[in-house]
Amino acid sequence: MTISPLLEQSSRIALAAFLHDLGKFAERARISNDQTTIDANKQLYCPQKKKFTDDKYVRFTHVHAAYTGLAMDIIEEHMPDLTSEDFAPFGSWKTREADDSFINAAAMHHKPETFLQWIIATADRVASGFDREEFEQYNSADEGTATGKNHYTARQLTLFEQIRLGEDKNQPPQKYAYRYPLKPLSPDSVFPVLASQYETHSDKQAQDEYLNLWQAFVKALQKMPKSHRYNWSLWLDHFETVWGVYTQAIPSATAFNVRPDVSLYDHSRVTAALATALWRYHYDNNDTGETARKHISVQTESWTIPKFLLIQGDFFGIQDFIFASGGETNKRAAKLLRGRSFYVSLLSECAALKVLDALDLPSTGQVINAAGKFMIVAANTEQTKAKLQQVQQELDQWFLEHSFGQAGVGLAWTEATCNDFRRHVGATPSSRPDERSPYRLLIDKLFEQMEIKKYQRFDLCTKEGESAVFKSFLDSFDKDKGVCKIDGRSPATEQLDAETFISKLAWDQYKIGEWLTRFKRILISRESLGITTALKISIFGYHVSFVENEDERGRFGEVAKSGSLLRAWDFSLPESGTAALWNGYARRNINAYVPIATETDKLEEQWEKYIGIDETLEVGAAKTLNHLACGDRLQTAKGKWQGISALSALKGDVDNLGMIFQSGLDDISFSKTAALSRQLNNFFAVYLPWLCQSEFKNSYTVFAGGDDFFLIGPWFKQIRLAERMRQAFETYVAGNSDIHFSAGISTTKPGLPIGQLADLAEEGLEQAKAYNPSDEKFAPKNAVSCFNQRMSWLNFEALLNQRLPELQRLTEKNDLSTGYVYGLLNLIDMKEKETERPENALWHSYFAYRTARMLDKQKFGEDKQKAREERSRRHAELACEIADAGIQRHQGNYRVALFCHLYQQRD
Repeated sequence: MTISPLLEQSSRIALAAFLHDLGKFAERARISNDQTTIDANKQLYCPQKKKFTDDKYVRFTHVHAAYTGLAMDIIEEHMPDLTSEDFAPFGSWKTREADDSFINAAAMHHKPETFLQWIIATADRVASGFDREEFEQYNSADEGTATGKNHYTARQLTLFEQIRLGEDKNQPPQKYAYRYPLKPLSPDSVFPVLASQYETHSDKQAQDEYLNLWQAFVKALQKMPKSHRYNWSLWLDHFETVWGVYTQAIPSATAFNVRPDVSLYDHSRVTAALATALWRYHYDNNDTGETARKHISVQTESWTIPKFLLIQGDFFGIQDFIFASGGETNKRAAKLLRGRSFYVSLLSECAALKVLDALDLPSTGQVINAAGKFMIVAANTEQTKAKLQQVQQELDQWFLEHSFGQAGVGLAWTEATCNDFRRHVGATPSSRPDERSPYRLLIDKLFEQMEIKKYQRFDLCTKEGESAVFKSFLDSFDKDKGVCKIDGRSPATEQLDAETFISKLAWDQYKIGEWLTRFKRILISRESLGITTALKISIFGYHVSFVENEDERGRFGEVAKSGSLLRAWDFSLPESGTAALWNGYARRNINAYVPIATETDKLEEQWEKYIGIDETLEVGAAKTLNHLACGDRLQTAKGKWQGISALSALKGDVDNLGMIFQSGLDDISFSKTAALSRQLNNFFAVYLPWLCQSEFKNSYTVFAGGDDFFLIGPWFKQIRLAERMRQAFETYVAGNSDIHFSAGISTTKPGLPIGQLADLAEEGLEQAKAYNPSDEKFAPKNAVSCFNQRMSWLNFEALLNQRLPELQRLTEKNDLSTGYVYGLLNLIDMKEKETERPENALWHSYFAYRTARMLDKQKFGEDKQKAREERSRRHAELACEIADAGIQRHQGNYRVALFCHLYQQRD
């Protein structure tokens, strides 16, 4: 098996584009004092600024380009072989005298001359949304940002703080209060910090911070498997991850008085995708010579030709796929849920890989990847479209065979010109402010295309389509094994235990649920690797294997060199809040947190914490849902276990997501769209697993990524998790009140079928987002539903953090009986229906009467006068807290505090 030469060449173009701004990282870190080389590089790569009076050059601008060559010398030893005689499409690796050398193509983006240099320079400009006039101004501009900092001291703004869904979108950059810390990607570093407490005016201090980051980056390169350097696209996938980890908080642009709000990573990967697609367009049309160079350098007619094809992929039917049920589903729910959720992520990743593979594009061609959705940039040619249609047919066939059409991945593609990516209608934002920018119109078109595709999933109206649904079932059905006991529909082919037969797909999903606790890496290959921890069903023709860090011993080195090994992904969970998320392999954040049984859990099992459970805990294995349901039972001082056994399902998603992407930013570009998607996904796919791992250890993540989440766990811990997530998300989006999520919490006894649990959580989420014309207390969305009560997050937090502790304090102080507290629920009903029945207005009188009778039964000493005074004080205190602060203020929502209190007291 050989590696496609076209894929190798496309990977080299992508890497050159990826590294075109490597010098920004290096120059800000001041990695070299070799002034002679720097001065020589300035002459080659840097534009010069002219005096307007005599038209003479006075100094160089964009000096970072001079550092690109110096930086490449440092990292060269960790890169693929760059000295090969065949280094197509480049003439050589780094011969500066060779016009079409790799290094010249990367570094000449501010003063391009050759065709390949113009390819990368054009991609750089398109990624930023510049038109010709605006770029010329940027190209001659001095360093300096809109925040008043220079290229050393400026730290990256957060896009979230800039989003406005109302009319006012013109807040001055100086007003933005938050910046990202200049640190590697980790669960902690994804949060912005206050600029006033972080940014410095000292160039030296800022440079030292960059130098520490640079040194960590160079050291991190050493972790990549050496054998993978012989496979360009495989190595490039690893490099994209390590580059992203160490440049995700480096501002890309710091000149021309711009807002430093796009990271070097996001700009690099979009530039790489565009450059590869642009080169492939010309390559596929046999147009890479001098004529092409002249054509692309003029930028007038060339920028009006639709050379790009934006390919969107969307996994539909995710919920049906995850929650498909049969007779054995509940019995093995924990492993199955985790396995199925992970399998969905695998399907999405492999679908994107299938597209990239068919088009001979490296991983960098994929600019968006989150929650079952992806976007790939390709060349707009007839060959590309024909291959996409073939890929769609193969995807459809796989899903028809294995899911009977209940799930699938739809592909939609949209043509685009360079002009379509422009941020402004005219040369500046204010030149034609009332018109939507070309890029906004392109976004609208992309959304419309995907909406249409949702209703054109499978071609089942033909005779061939109809028969395809049933063919695999009829061919593989065994009447002795029957139907799969897990999904309830597929032919059973595998024996799980003495009495249970399941389908190959169910077997794979079940085994994934086991393997996720043992392995941290996945290998995707064209051929079987011959190991036992591999899936039985190939996914779209790819073999998927779970492995440990075996590549360090060279076991799969030859497979990598041959080209059979396409991807090697690290899916391990974060080890700490501050450690860089880099372990030597390309990273995919597709493994959510799952509670694992510990020795302490085993002891508590012996102490009879877990009630009514047949299964026994296995240390090191995932806990069952029945065990999780007992997670909130607490041991009293007398050794008794107290509290109900119940589960809460927590489901939510970000509100107004489409509006945020389509119109939330006043100055949107392709790079910003990719950045916003990545950063939103990071909260749910990077931070949330760490939050569960560190603070909510019994929370079982069914799925979390993109803009949504679904978790199951002990009933009260999930309620607390919802509150904690909301608070963290507010910090994550820099306190922007226009960005928020809604959530539904459904509490049930264990044993309810998983599908029903999911349905109840979905109903809760719909209730939280619903608009009720009679409810004037707060707007729709940005709310939570709990115990079938819809409320704002502020009220929810007040109930948990003020009313519930006070109720617990007063219960202990006054020895309030369970019957007394339960009786408060009737008073809430009366309060809610005051307008329906006049007698309900007496609820406060009933409260006073019941409370007085309860207190009359208690003794407060022998002195009757003092006893009356004490009863009066306690009555007033109970009335103030429960009747006024509780029922009067919160009405039906006060049930949340009551239920939380009562359920924690049950034996």
